[in-house]
Amino acid sequence: MMITDVVHSYKNYVKKIMDFNEAIALAEWDMRTGAPRKGIAQRSEVVGTLSDEVFKRSTSDEMKGYIDALTNPSVQEQLSSVTKRMVEESQKTYDRFIHIPSEEYKAYVILQSEAQSVWKEAKEKSDFSLLQPYLEKMVSFKRKFIEYRGINHNQYDALLDLYEPGLTAETIDHVFGKLRSRLIPLVKEVIASKNQPDSSFLTTSFPIENQRALCLHLLKEIGYDFDAGRLDETEHPFEITLNPGDVRVTTNYQEHDFISTVLGTVHEGGHALYEQHISRDLVGTPLCEGTSMGIHESQSLFFENFIGRSKAFWSHHYSELKRYGSGQFDGVSLDDFYRAINTAHPSFIRTHADELTYPLHIMVRYDIEKALFNGDLQVRDLPGIWNEKMKEYLGIVPASDREGVLQDIHWPGGDFGYFPSYALGYVYAAQFKHAMMKDIPDFDNQVSSGNLHIVTDWLSRHIHQFGRLKKPLEILREATGEGPNPDYLIQYLSAKYKDIYQL
Repeated sequence: MMITDVVHSYKNYVKKIMDFNEAIALAEWDMRTGAPRKGIAQRSEVVGTLSDEVFKRSTSDEMKGYIDALTNPSVQEQLSSVTKRMVEESQKTYDRFIHIPSEEYKAYVILQSEAQSVWKEAKEKSDFSLLQPYLEKMVSFKRKFIEYRGINHNQYDALLDLYEPGLTAETIDHVFGKLRSRLIPLVKEVIASKNQPDSSFLTTSFPIENQRALCLHLLKEIGYDFDAGRLDETEHPFEITLNPGDVRVTTNYQEHDFISTVLGTVHEGGHALYEQHISRDLVGTPLCEGTSMGIHESQSLFFENFIGRSKAFWSHHYSELKRYGSGQFDGVSLDDFYRAINTAHPSFIRTHADELTYPLHIMVRYDIEKALFNGDLQVRDLPGIWNEKMKEYLGIVPASDREGVLQDIHWPGGDFGYFPSYALGYVYAAQFKHAMMKDIPDFDNQVSSGNLHIVTDWLSRHIHQFGRLKKPLEILREATGEGPNPDYLIQYLSAKYKDIYQL
């Protein structure tokens, strides 16, 4: 068989795997946005069956044959860059799963769905004990899957590699250590400042229907394509991609905390813009998605913080906000509004955290995950160590599991190793902004004029279009000229909050 025929056959084989993944994504979106609770168990079985098919195809003898044929050095010279990266991703998946028994992987996928459903009940009742046995099984599965790959030490690095290829705990320790050493003192200065912004008008009633209309408007303003997506309501906001032509976002409307709703929606919109702008040439391949969770978070946090919390953005949209509001902004100047939405103080809920304290929330989770997979911590200890870390980094202690260890869905979903991506994404976003300013020196003027397409075009050229064709550190270095560097985020936060709090 000629090599062109092998490549064609391989791509068709991979396309079927991607079709299964799209069906799984649709089922998961439905479960998280309104599927009847009594149907969750059966739907979980369906997702398990589809995932089992993906697993079997990804680790089949046929896949192994394609990998062996297309990794031959003489053949590699004839392959396009896209095909080479496809094969590289296929081999990585094959190596990750080949030693896992099929029935165990299916059981794990079913556990994921069940655990996320139980998490909702545990959170409602603020009772960690309901979720504990599911998390214990989840951690056990994770450990076994890592050991099947022959990894008996540095298990947490193996988890990180799933979300941040090329990064290790050693690198993250350095980045987070530098951030923490600067942020904790700055947070204390902010708390002690006598120039606290008045944010009382942010908690007055903002009709839900008006919030929905405002969120739809702002998503359109940042460039979200509603012909390729939709906005729904869920307990925990998220973005999910079926394909670049169907990228969905959700939000959580809160009558007395509209700014969290708005910024959360813009955050998910940033994720969606990334996925909607991936090159259509990559559709049907494993490269048609964000290159890492950290790069993905850089896009959502860029739009949430560097756009959505900026004075330039609201100078263009403040009159529109007043139109949707119920009079609470009458007599409130743009400067006062800007200071209000950027107030900083320690809080319990990560998704509602201000941009100054947000990285510390991530460090709490990162420290816990490392200890859990290094054998220094048991699942039953999570509520206690959570509260200890919150006290150490943020100076506050949750009064309940609901506002503490149960607030996030990531661990019930099996996403251990994911949390560092949030803070890394913030670091990357600051680096991208610094690099972007060289090409768009009048950045604030463009944003205040409503010309966000100039910003989005820059991001698409340097990041979005490539999907997974380029690796995360490759994209970071090509766009910014360096690896992970927290200095730009430290400079941004220091300058901004010293100005707001007149330090």
